[in-house]
Amino acid sequence: MSTADAFSQAGKTAVLQNIHGSMVFLQKFPPFNQMDTAHLAYLLENCQLRFYSAGETIIKPSDGPVEHFFIVKQGRVHGERPGTAQPGSHSTFEISTGECFPLAALIGERATRTEHLAGEDSFCLLLNKPAFVQLFAWSNPLRDFALRGVSSLLDQVNQQVQMRAVQTLGAQFSLDTRLAELALRQPISCGPDMSLRAAVKLMHEQQVGSIVIVDSAQTPVGIFTLRDLRRVVADGGGLEQPISQLMTRSPFYLKPSASAFDAAIAMTERHIAHVCLVEHGQLCGVISERDLFSLQRVDLVHLARTIRHAGRMDSLLALRSDIRQLVDNMLAHGASSTQITQLITQLNDHTVCRVIELTLEEFGDPGVAFTWLCFGSEGRCEQTLHTDQDNGIVFAASDALEAQAIRQRLLPLAVEINQRLALCGFSLCQGNIMAGNPELCLSQHEWGLRFGQLVREATPENLLASSIYFDLRAVWGDPQGVTQLRQGLLAAVADNHLFQRMLAQNALRQRPPLGLLRDFVVARKGREKDTLDLKVQGLTPFVDGARLLALAHGIEACNTLERLRGLIAQGVIEALDGAAYEEAYHYIQQARLQQHQLQARNQQEYSNRVDPDSLNHLDRRILRESFRQAQRLQSSLALRYQL
Repeated sequence: MSTADAFSQAGKTAVLQNIHGSMVFLQKFPPFNQMDTAHLAYLLENCQLRFYSAGETIIKPSDGPVEHFFIVKQGRVHGERPGTAQPGSHSTFEISTGECFPLAALIGERATRTEHLAGEDSFCLLLNKPAFVQLFAWSNPLRDFALRGVSSLLDQVNQQVQMRAVQTLGAQFSLDTRLAELALRQPISCGPDMSLRAAVKLMHEQQVGSIVIVDSAQTPVGIFTLRDLRRVVADGGGLEQPISQLMTRSPFYLKPSASAFDAAIAMTERHIAHVCLVEHGQLCGVISERDLFSLQRVDLVHLARTIRHAGRMDSLLALRSDIRQLVDNMLAHGASSTQITQLITQLNDHTVCRVIELTLEEFGDPGVAFTWLCFGSEGRCEQTLHTDQDNGIVFAASDALEAQAIRQRLLPLAVEINQRLALCGFSLCQGNIMAGNPELCLSQHEWGLRFGQLVREATPENLLASSIYFDLRAVWGDPQGVTQLRQGLLAAVADNHLFQRMLAQNALRQRPPLGLLRDFVVARKGREKDTLDLKVQGLTPFVDGARLLALAHGIEACNTLERLRGLIAQGVIEALDGAAYEEAYHYIQQARLQQHQLQARNQQEYSNRVDPDSLNHLDRRILRESFRQAQRLQSSLALRYQL
């Protein structure tokens, strides 16, 4: 072999080694980790490696339409919108090793709206636009990531979570499964005139637990179940009665396009075991709780029913351990963190109601109607396994004297309920935000005065109180008074722009833990060293921002995601921004929920703090992006209220 040939061969070997090394590097990061090897090879064959010194501009709006797809191979890149960066402020966002940019501008064939600068000495892989267009057409993972961004990454995380849960539990279907896919047999139905004997015989022959009574147009008018049969037998009823006299009228129904989660929630809320499926006014199926959950040891509907009918306090205490198992089951069935927190809140509501009822049975009726309130995360239906008590009482009174007399009768009962809830796993509130506190056992008029004072006098203490009390709902008792309180509150906030501005300042208090020199800003000493708080630093910016904007625009919803959707519907925030906020909130909540599950299994104390170095690359990346969305929401509030 000649010297020239040897050099040529050595050069080819070096190129192949370089491509192989770069391929190994890319396969660590999404979306490249899901791309075909041939497509990755094409990408690398058409890439050039370029160095940028710290502070050097890589691409900026004035450069015109983007001509390259950039991948950070080493170092990090800062992105800043023109006119937003101020001396000493954080970058608008940060891009680290393995991440790519600027996809939206490249696909839209426009200039980038953001200036990208090297945050330190950095190397980037550059793929020219024609090669990117070809790769975009070939590779589904790249195309999915380019069009959906963080949504596609969240899909990967959700799949990983579900797979881990399935390894121990065995999933049968997803809670997003359409009910039409679960109702595999024709519904068993009869006319209103069929006798009870004939209806029960038909149920026995078909081996079903329910029969739907339909009219001549096949519209459901009633349902009869085995539970109803036990009631009839216990009452001594005859078997020749027409089924129409014994059925439950106007049965609840959903469309076949509804999800398994919709059916589960309906069963839990309404204490029913069957849901009819109706399309175009006609019965087309029946879903039972057995259809939904044939899971190990525990299922949602059975657990909810058992809680609501617990005969003693110690029975309730024993049931609390089943909720953690339920969360494992929900994860295995593909439930999102939002669905799981909703389920946990609902089961907690059932527990609270049963504790109140058992306490009333033991202590006797106080002789006055009252409504049990919940605030904070329970008021927003966003509870996790780690929760404490934030509750109060509202009652009707004609004047201050009567209110004081009623309060004295209710307080001993409220204190006992608080203590019993603590035994059930709802920690006593360290700030004494509990119904047993005389300041939180108030008449409707007194609550109205208190809310009005919080809005008029925006002291730091009042702003903190408003962030708790303004997320309120009724758990037990007549909800009418709470509805009126909320309507009055919305009117007061809408007319007070100074209070809104103070709330906005308060919403900027908890900054997402992102820094310039590292991915995350973590605690530097003490027990919390090297950790960040998922709840306070991650979720709170979304919760506070959504609350402020919802109150300011008359949106009655308390749940954070429902508030965001209401704000989108009113045009207060853009649909794409709202979707990004929702995805970010969902991911942080899911990370928090997974951590609580792990702590429960290891019998550790619940904590919202996490060491980001303990996360895999995908989780770190999405967590960082989720925090960036919190930054964007806070930036929009600062701009809106000129802060």
